[in-house]
Amino acid sequence: MIPGSDEHLRLLEVARGERPADLVVRGGTIANVYSGEFLPGHVAVSGGHIAYVGNREGDIGDETEVIDAGGMTIAPGYIEAHNHPWAMYNPSSLIEGVLPLGTTTLVADNLFFFMQMGVDGLSAMMDDLRDAPLDYLWVARLASQAKFPGERGMFACEKIRRLLDRDDVIGTAEVTRWTALASGDADILAGIAEARSRRKRSDGHTGGASEARLPALVAAGIDADHEAITKEELLHRLRFGLWAMMRHSSLRPDLPELLRAVVEDGVDTRRLMMTTDGPSPEHLAEGGFVDGMLRLALENGVPPMTALQMVTVNPATWLGRDHETGGLAPGRRANILLPNLEDFRPELVISGGKVVAKGGKLLAELPRLDWDEYGARPRFAPNLPLDDPGFYPPRAKGEEVEMPMMKYKAAVITGREDRRFPVEDRKVVANGGAMYAALVDRGGGWVSRGLVSGFADGVEGLASTYNNTTHLLVAGRDTAAMALAATRVRKMDGGVALAEGGEVVFEFPLTVCGMMSRGSFDENVEANRRLSAEMKKRGYPFHDIVYSLLFFTCDFLPSIRLTPLGVIEVKTGNVLSLSEEIPG
Repeated sequence: MIPGSDEHLRLLEVARGERPADLVVRGGTIANVYSGEFLPGHVAVSGGHIAYVGNREGDIGDETEVIDAGGMTIAPGYIEAHNHPWAMYNPSSLIEGVLPLGTTTLVADNLFFFMQMGVDGLSAMMDDLRDAPLDYLWVARLASQAKFPGERGMFACEKIRRLLDRDDVIGTAEVTRWTALASGDADILAGIAEARSRRKRSDGHTGGASEARLPALVAAGIDADHEAITKEELLHRLRFGLWAMMRHSSLRPDLPELLRAVVEDGVDTRRLMMTTDGPSPEHLAEGGFVDGMLRLALENGVPPMTALQMVTVNPATWLGRDHETGGLAPGRRANILLPNLEDFRPELVISGGKVVAKGGKLLAELPRLDWDEYGARPRFAPNLPLDDPGFYPPRAKGEEVEMPMMKYKAAVITGREDRRFPVEDRKVVANGGAMYAALVDRGGGWVSRGLVSGFADGVEGLASTYNNTTHLLVAGRDTAAMALAATRVRKMDGGVALAEGGEVVFEFPLTVCGMMSRGSFDENVEANRRLSAEMKKRGYPFHDIVYSLLFFTCDFLPSIRLTPLGVIEVKTGNVLSLSEEIPG
């Protein structure tokens, strides 16, 4: 992102008014996020970087592109500092959805790309995204979101080092298993130490951590956190020296509550940022991205300049990139918007000195990503008996058994309910509103089986690789329908399928790491809406099916979960029902 020597010399000549600019945005009101002022002026661009900002119009040549910003605000491009670019959309299709809305820089989590494609495939993808019209920066995971055999080897320190050596990797990603970090997990601490030795950042995840437990996490080396859900929790994080990201996602729309710290308490905002935290496609299409958070901030009494600073210069400073991006000043990358400060939707988006969107329409070409070359297509072992309805119920002896059941209380929160169930032919019979749930290793090694209620009691058969293990999650009240949905997902090479009455009634292929579609952003929005509608018809009572599926198999949210190790109790770590080997 730093100009080369020849480009740097041209930049100086344009700055001195001795050479025509490539592009000039003139006659607008500049939002100077450094001084907090709105000032009249012009912006001159050379070679993708800003050369001049001020009252002098500069040298305009025959080939200079001139944009008249009279009566408009000239603002820096928005920065999303904490994003998961795999909520059914992929990093390329996400550009379609967010670049026309003004987000020109995005810090992306590498988790599922790394787990499926390895360091080499991930690195090849990141290389191909360098020339994208949206600036991708990355954070490297140090652990998964659900323990599994071989996890330590997959996330070995030598692999993390290779990623941290890249200039587009700004540090390490959130560690959702924060109790392990607070307890001094040696491997996680080693990864954070590698980041610190390179003067890079370590993002955090402290969901559920009390004020008393935060000091250990800060001492472990995290720099930022996005898990505050109340004003008081936000203040605790700021007081312990963390950069605080105020989240407004499809799962946790917490921004109005968190902004009370700004509006009511007048807290210093220099270490505050806003994040969408990877919203579902339909949420993004309806509520916007960073622009949507800016609208909410304005509605909740935050001044426009303060709101802008929290999505421009503040995240750029946290990233250690404020000399490159985050504001309109000489030498910075020319990421420039012409937004209306009433709704923050930009009429024009300039990225790297090029007009890439206008009137909400994308003008730039999307990067071509060769997913198969990267190794992104999920693989299924041939020994998986997915078409056998008898494969899915939990096993037990006797005529009756008492079992712990996952009982959904909210979109991603479960409780524990112990109930007695009949047993037939050594298989537990789900009744009384209970459904079967099985997590099947795509590699053919193991299967975890359990029971669930309160999720979507009318579902006959649901299968999905869209979960935070990327293995095959199969659930339902009818094992034949479960088998039909599971075999359909295998045939699609990953995705989501619903089966009912002997037929597949919904399907959507997710052939990129089992998590993402190769289709357009609009296709993902439509698929998300159809899935939401189909699940609601079958009793899904919550608001975000995308995240309910994602965290069905996690090991960090209450209370009990279906994971690669079996059914576990999250708080204690106890395995309530072990996974079993799949016969080869």
